[in-house]
Amino acid sequence: MGLLDKIVSMPAGAFLILAFAALLEALGDSCFQTAFYRSSGLARVLWIALGAVVLASYGCVVNIPPWDFGKLLGAYVVLFFITAQVLNKVRFHQSPTAPVYVGGSLIVAGGLVIAFWKN
Repeated sequence: MGLLDKIVSMPAGAFLILAFAALLEALGDSCFQTAFYRSSGLARVLWIALGAVVLASYGCVVNIPPWDFGKLLGAYVVLFFITAQVLNKVRFHQSPTAPVYVGGSLIVAGGLVIAFWKN
């Protein structure tokens, strides 16, 4: 069993890999947001290129581990939602609105159902 196999076989290790993947996905998306709405010219091209590299890295991080991603999808969606909201506040100084909090609570509830419901 390789190092990556050992990491993702532990719940804490899988959580850390998923959290890192969520961070990469949110960062990549925020690069495109910056490119399209906050820059122009060469800066726009560079933000798009950076976004593409970061999103490709996300794809590798989330798909290389030998896990059943479908089973972890609930936890991942929750991590992505939370990460995206924190990043939105830090990078763009935009606080979540009431609908985001309400919808986000439904996302978290759904993620918990997916992650912990035993057949």
